[in-house]
Amino acid sequence: MAIRMTLRSRLSALWDNLRTSFWFVPTLMAVGAFLAWIALQGADARLRLSESDGAGLIYSGGPDGAWELLSVVAASMITVTGVTFSITIVALVLASQQFGPFLLRDFMRDTGNQVVLGTFIATFLFCLLTLGIIRGSGGSAYVPRLCVSTAMLLTIASLGVLIFFIHHVANFIQTHNILWVVSADLQQAVDCLFPEPIGRCAGASLDRTLPETVESEAGTVLSKGYGYIKVIDEEILMKTAVEHDLVVRLEVRPGAFIGEGDGIASVWPKASLNAEVEKATNDSVVLASNPTAAQDVEFIMNQMVEMAVRALSPGINDPFTAMNSIDLLGQGLRRVAGREIPSPVRLARDGRPRVITVGATFPELLDCAFDQIRHYGRSSVPVLRRIAATLGSIASHVVREEDRQALTRHVHLLREAGCEGVPEPAGRAEVEKACSAALEALTITRAIGGAHDA
Repeated sequence: MAIRMTLRSRLSALWDNLRTSFWFVPTLMAVGAFLAWIALQGADARLRLSESDGAGLIYSGGPDGAWELLSVVAASMITVTGVTFSITIVALVLASQQFGPFLLRDFMRDTGNQVVLGTFIATFLFCLLTLGIIRGSGGSAYVPRLCVSTAMLLTIASLGVLIFFIHHVANFIQTHNILWVVSADLQQAVDCLFPEPIGRCAGASLDRTLPETVESEAGTVLSKGYGYIKVIDEEILMKTAVEHDLVVRLEVRPGAFIGEGDGIASVWPKASLNAEVEKATNDSVVLASNPTAAQDVEFIMNQMVEMAVRALSPGINDPFTAMNSIDLLGQGLRRVAGREIPSPVRLARDGRPRVITVGATFPELLDCAFDQIRHYGRSSVPVLRRIAATLGSIASHVVREEDRQALTRHVHLLREAGCEGVPEPAGRAEVEKACSAALEALTITRAIGGAHDA
């Protein structure tokens, strides 16, 4: 039978699309304004309030005044919405030239910005609907006083929202606030993906239970589309493997780009590879036009790396932004270092290995975080010193020897970068001192780890 993407994965992908869109929350607020207008105009029709009934917050003017008031408000709302967001987009485009295009995505995802746009649109729609039921002077004159009063309250609220929006955008485009938002995403992603939440992970001893002929007798599943891998649904793969008595080994992971016809998985035994298995495997790999944070820690880290690299360019020359990025990248790596890296082998309920995944390891994340920053910041003593200090601080959190070796390798690479890139002898000495301190921290943690193992 055909297998579709599970509800959980579909909802996860849908929610990621909705939270980064500029239409979802404003649409909900516009629908809410429409429903509120229906309820209030019904109450107006039943109560039939007159001018003498108007008091306090209830509008007490005539139809001409109500018409002029709502006309001005409606025209103002649509004008303010267009002008405000046009100016904001220009400011963000200029800021994105310094911080990278990820800034625009974070701006669109921000709930406060979506609520501001929704408030303006909801106020405009409410005023427009109310204008349609106001009747002029004479015996048939009618003013929906509750609706007009509500429109006035929405107008006042819109002024407050406008003030908030200006303040919010001014704060949003500040470097440290952008980095803090991305860092929070990184912490959340680490908590979600380490340890792996789906299924049971096989330990190192169970990895040897894989058939010896998996490598030589496996068939390849080719991609039917192209794009960046957004989500991989392991539940589909597990269900397919169990139903067809297969072992499925993924050749790709979230965030990678695959072309049409590229191999995405190997299936053993090859004789069981059929059209149904190919379709289910392709269905499990959700493609998008751009990488996203879903299941992809490296994508989030690359946002901070890009900000650091751009800050180190000669045209900007802002080492402080680069150092802030290094600090927050280090915090994310500390979190990963203390976590158990899930085994790539997924077991079915009967304990047999069925799915082999491709996940990010600590050394790979370490390379992602510091390779480019070290390369482009090789002439900046403060940046190199900050990387060395960060590597030394991560050392106290690692529990695996291969992770310590990766940290040691990065310290040596940092030392070489300082020797080659820093022209002043005093600067090279500072970098050497920082690297020596990091190596000393690694030596201490290795000794402590060896004592614990003993």
